Amino acid sequence: MIKGRGAQIQVKNRFLLHEYVQEHLEGIDEYDEGAPPTQYVPIFPKTIVNKVVSPDVGMEFSLNPYQGCEHGCIYCYARNSHEYWGYNAGLDFERVVLYKQNAPSLLESYFQKPSYEPATIVLSGNTDCYQPIERKLGITRKLLEVFLKYKHPVGIITKNVLATRDADLLSDLAKDDLATIIFSVTTLDEKVRRKLEPRTATTQQKLRAIETLSRLGVNCNIMIGPIIPGLNDHEIPNIMEAASKAGARSAGFTMVRLNGQIGQVFEHWVKKAFPDRATKILNQIKGAHGGQLNDSRFGKRMQGEGIMVESIHKLFAISKTKYFGNSHHRPPLRTDLFVKTKRGQMGLF
Repeated sequence: MIKGRGAQIQVKNRFLLHEYVQEHLEGIDEYDEGAPPTQYVPIFPKTIVNKVVSPDVGMEFSLNPYQGCEHGCIYCYARNSHEYWGYNAGLDFERVVLYKQNAPSLLESYFQKPSYEPATIVLSGNTDCYQPIERKLGITRKLLEVFLKYKHPVGIITKNVLATRDADLLSDLAKDDLATIIFSVTTLDEKVRRKLEPRTATTQQKLRAIETLSRLGVNCNIMIGPIIPGLNDHEIPNIMEAASKAGARSAGFTMVRLNGQIGQVFEHWVKKAFPDRATKILNQIKGAHGGQLNDSRFGKRMQGEGIMVESIHKLFAISKTKYFGNSHHRPPLRTDLFVKTKRGQMGLF
């Protein structure tokens, strides 16, 4: 397998008529698939906040400072979005990361609109705002400074622990019920994690990050995302117990769905990563989605259906009651504190 990468192949971009391919493996110009380093490409969008029209993702607005993600999670639904930029959903998604240096300025302009009414904006609706390059670029931190300046609610979804770097900003936001963070935890088995999502933080690191931020008053939650039947569904109780002990306040989950080109990427990967279980895993995923690797129906696509899926839902519900009690919903963030300030002012702290 290609070390440090989730995807093991390049796949065709459905929007491109022509593409470069390696035609003959025995060719004199044969290249090492594992050699190319990650490229970071600046882009300059004109808008930064996205209205979320999908009714089953649990957010109204999202903001993504990065496109593409070096974490390499093999199942990531965002892989397909890389095709719109002329890349593919396979290795390109991990090797070519686009970054929006002007995101903080765009966000401030968005808040300055006379008609703007505040509503929670979620960072990482598509790709992780705390992926490795954030340590150098600091775009997410600058965005949090804007959220704090305007006293605007923000949600974060991440698989990394770099959020602890921004504990000062997150704790200040949390004091006014303006921030919540969801850590995506997929497995407690480090051998599985290294194959499934090779450049994310370890689960133990995530649990320690939850402990750190929870002590500072930040509302921390987990998402078991995704549950892959035949691979990690049996871990549901143990993941929830560990997260609860670390200080997480609530938990959720999604079923894996391999939309677009991701099915091809995942199928190739699972046969390499888990050859002894590949057929079982693929068949159980199909069993959860009416015989297909993907189901695009709202309300079903992220929950699955069938007898096996019902047992997963029951196991999750029992575990949630046991480890999280009656905390079925995360408390809403406040929007009534929003203040419009002039650029350059520190706001009404």
